[in-house]
Amino acid sequence: MTSTDMRKDAEDSGPSGYAAARLHLLTEGARSGPPRRCALSELTDDWLAGLFTAGSRELRGVSLVAVGGYGRGELSPRSDLDLLLLHDGADPQAVAALADRLWYPVWDLGLALDHSVRTPAEARRTAGEDLKVQLGLLDARHLAGDPGLTAGLRTAVLADWRNQAPKRLPELQELCAERAERQGELQYLLEPDLKEARGGLRDATALRAVAASWLADAPREGLDDARRRLLDVRDALHLTTGRATDRLALQEQDQVAAELGLLDADTLLRQVYEAARVISYASDVTWREVGRVLRSRSMRPRLRAMLGGGKPAPERSPLAEGVVEQDGEVVLARAARPERDPVLPLRAAAAAAQAGLPLSLHAVRRLAATVRPLPTPWPAEAREQLVTLLGSGQPTVEVWEALEAEGLITRLLPDWERVRCRPQRNAVHIWTVDRHLIETAVRASEFTRRVSRPDLLLVAALLHDIGKGWPGDHSVAGEIIVKDVAARIGFDRTDVAVLSTLVRHHLLLVETATRRDLEDPATVRSVAEAVGSQGTLELLHALTEADALATGPAAWSTWRGSLVADLVKRVSAVLAGDVPEEPEAAAATAEQERLAIEAVATGSPVLSLRAQTEPPADPVEQPAGDPEPLGVELLIAVPEQPGVLPAVAGVLAVHRLTVRTAELRALELPSGVEGSVLLLNWRVAAEYGSLPQAARLRADLVRALDGSLDIAGRLAERDAAYPRRRGVVAPPPRVTVASAASHLATVIEVRAQDAPGLLFRIGRALEDAGVRMRSAHVSTLGANAVDAFYVTWPNGSPLPGEEAVTVARKLEETLRA
Repeated sequence: MTSTDMRKDAEDSGPSGYAAARLHLLTEGARSGPPRRCALSELTDDWLAGLFTAGSRELRGVSLVAVGGYGRGELSPRSDLDLLLLHDGADPQAVAALADRLWYPVWDLGLALDHSVRTPAEARRTAGEDLKVQLGLLDARHLAGDPGLTAGLRTAVLADWRNQAPKRLPELQELCAERAERQGELQYLLEPDLKEARGGLRDATALRAVAASWLADAPREGLDDARRRLLDVRDALHLTTGRATDRLALQEQDQVAAELGLLDADTLLRQVYEAARVISYASDVTWREVGRVLRSRSMRPRLRAMLGGGKPAPERSPLAEGVVEQDGEVVLARAARPERDPVLPLRAAAAAAQAGLPLSLHAVRRLAATVRPLPTPWPAEAREQLVTLLGSGQPTVEVWEALEAEGLITRLLPDWERVRCRPQRNAVHIWTVDRHLIETAVRASEFTRRVSRPDLLLVAALLHDIGKGWPGDHSVAGEIIVKDVAARIGFDRTDVAVLSTLVRHHLLLVETATRRDLEDPATVRSVAEAVGSQGTLELLHALTEADALATGPAAWSTWRGSLVADLVKRVSAVLAGDVPEEPEAAAATAEQERLAIEAVATGSPVLSLRAQTEPPADPVEQPAGDPEPLGVELLIAVPEQPGVLPAVAGVLAVHRLTVRTAELRALELPSGVEGSVLLLNWRVAAEYGSLPQAARLRADLVRALDGSLDIAGRLAERDAAYPRRRGVVAPPPRVTVASAASHLATVIEVRAQDAPGLLFRIGRALEDAGVRMRSAHVSTLGANAVDAFYVTWPNGSPLPGEEAVTVARKLEETLRA
């Protein structure tokens, strides 16, 4: 069926003919993208024009006008129809009757409709009061009736917009900023709103409005294509879901990717992010230009009065060789010759970031068009300028984005292309890979006074996840890439070796500190062997904190910081030649010792429940920003016996307490005190409501240990009463054996989706396997549980290889069930 045939069917058959033609257009595979949106708009135009003609035979001075997205001829499958019935004051009853003959057929077909009936004066008055109405009228398009009426309104609305631009554009900018604050940035979100998020379709429409004001214009290169790609994704989203939605939910991304003929959901997100980045950067440049023009207009009358007429030359302040500041931006000096100065892009970027100023769009484009590639290895000045740029703090982000928008970053660092706009499907990460790397450098710039080689820290921060663009372990791949990149940048062999070590082991400290028993000498020795020197350890400590802080709020806490600091202290001692002895059990604090003695004396569990909000004593270990509340610390001392872990975990689950972190270990008792005590040091939070009383927790724990409290039954009853809501399907749990992690015990690692009762199920499964718990290290990262359990046979010996694998396999089967 051709477009002409469909339009004829729609005209001849009324609503049912339009519905059939519309369905055929949306389901045929021949057309998609702009051609389909245009065809759908034309089909709808003809149908509505037919309805209008049939209902307005004796009526004059009336027209039907499409506004907003429909006015632009961009109908997506589930788009609203934005319509204005415009009249010159004709018979109100006749106009109302015509409106009914237009609106009701639309509603009968189940189409969303945004409608109004106004005279031109009313439309202009409403637009003057409501910015959103005015934006919609900027795209007004005549459909039927009196074309002169529509043309007159369009002319008047555009004139109003241009006359009122100095007032309305700041309002529009504020509206965009408020929306960005609510919806976030499209280029980083895992479930973005294609329309409302910053860099989305609303921002693209705002840029059209700015251009219509004649006050400023957006950089056009790539903008139309970016907008088209977002519209194509929205079309596919409407077709796959059958709903008028703009939110690209996780569970729908594979279907949307398939509808668009893309490889997978990651490819889809990367295209969305690239489009959003173009629109966001264009918005930044445009709003900056709007501000400059408005400031210039407000200053001009005063300057003319002071100078007696004439246009003053713009003031230019030198910043670096070939780089000056002009009118709040960094531009190239008149004598600059990018074609002869390959370091100029980095020099200009470093100067801009150090001054906290944006790079001029014209300057960046001139650099991209004319600059020569840097030689290999880079000259020392280029390396120094890169380090200066990375060490400039938050201003680095905007400057880096300006370079990247014109392709300069991938020309400087070709390996960057693989991580650019790459999504991270991990609830802990809040950025794409490339933005996370820049954010890590920003965080690392706060720690440059803590290390002897800040240049190595900043470059390691920039490159630590560069391997995520390659298959396999990104740390291993990154080590290989960084050896090449660091050599090209101009570092010597010694520095290249340090950088490759930092990248290879950038997760070592935090993973070891939170998942390993630091009292086990093998743990500390293995880290010392991997790091190799005090200088590298110092850098790795700073990189670890910067990386975690740049990941997201769930990746770093005062607790994790204290564990990492403790590990660094122990490793530093080993590197200095102080070899730790192998203790039988850990020493206790005064509070822990008091609880342990009471537990031995009473033969029953003793616990302490208290809030913890104090920061670490050493300010060096305090993360940037306000001190973080540690939650509620739960200390439990229990005479050693089977079933302690599942009993405690089960009682906490029954009381709806979420376990944020947990440690279980044997406690060394004071001389003269007989017995063996397990200490559990946990941080917990109530799912909702207030915390239970300590006495009630203790009573239930006693019952759980003697078997009179049926924890499994209680949890099963609760799950049956409150079934889980349907959501994203989590990856299956994974249980592995870390064979070389300890000489004293077998380390079993668990990665699973966090859920009520998870730790209870793990503990019970390990008890059923007949193993003894030497220590446990539990942490929660976002929705992910990351746990390590040090287990032995009852006689204290580690599990042999095959038997350890069997226990791990059975535990994994239990968690999957």
